Amino acid sequence: MEYQGVLKKMPTEYLDEIQYYLDMNSDFLNVNQLLNKEITISFVKYECLNCHLEKQIYRQGFCKSCFFETPNAGDWIMRPELSKAHLGIEDRDLAYEQKVQLQPHIVYLANSSNVKVGVTRKQQVPTRWIDQGAHEAIEIVEVPNRYLAGITEVALKEHVADKTNWRKMLKNDIEDESLVEWRDKLKEYIPEEAKQYLIENNTETSINFPVHKYPEKPKSLNLIKTPSYSGKLVGVKGQYLIFEDETVFNVRANEGLVVSINV
Repeated sequence: MEYQGVLKKMPTEYLDEIQYYLDMNSDFLNVNQLLNKEITISFVKYECLNCHLEKQIYRQGFCKSCFFETPNAGDWIMRPELSKAHLGIEDRDLAYEQKVQLQPHIVYLANSSNVKVGVTRKQQVPTRWIDQGAHEAIEIVEVPNRYLAGITEVALKEHVADKTNWRKMLKNDIEDESLVEWRDKLKEYIPEEAKQYLIENNTETSINFPVHKYPEKPKSLNLIKTPSYSGKLVGVKGQYLIFEDETVFNVRANEGLVVSINV
């Protein structure tokens, strides 16, 4: 069977074992059902996720001009502390920014390769944790806008990491940590404006990924340099497909590439 479509972040379903899906235009593939099967991924062309033109992808699935113009790629997305919608100040499109920024946000701790702090919209829990390949996570504060979440994250990352080591995450090289203890240790560093939003007495969320075999030395597949790759799929974690020969493919990092998948 051959499927073709533009790569986008894989939608997920939080069940006993995470379910992954690939949106391939007219088909919606359950990736879990492809485990232990030989699949071929081939690069076909580019397609910007914003203008849908065949233009080289610059970042985050967008061509260069869209990356610098679309409100979906404003600096405040990667750096929530730069949010200004709560002040009525526009970055690229105030109506869009108010819709996204002025809603409940969660500052959380997640353990994927190490304990890290992060920010997500409340409606993205637990999706954000799944996308990062975290096997456990806990919420620290729930604030009414993105700015407050951003300044809280900035304050906490003085005391805890804010990045995931993707190799360690894929190797399942994880340290056993108590996120409850970490939360209790970090709460004194929460900025005054956000202290009233502290969440206490909650427990960790556990996440179980569909991986039959973890790679010992993961090597990343670059579809532009290697336009076609075949391998036996043995796992999915974060937004990575893991193959038996230890090749790993980051779907999220390849958004905007039109691919054909042969099963």
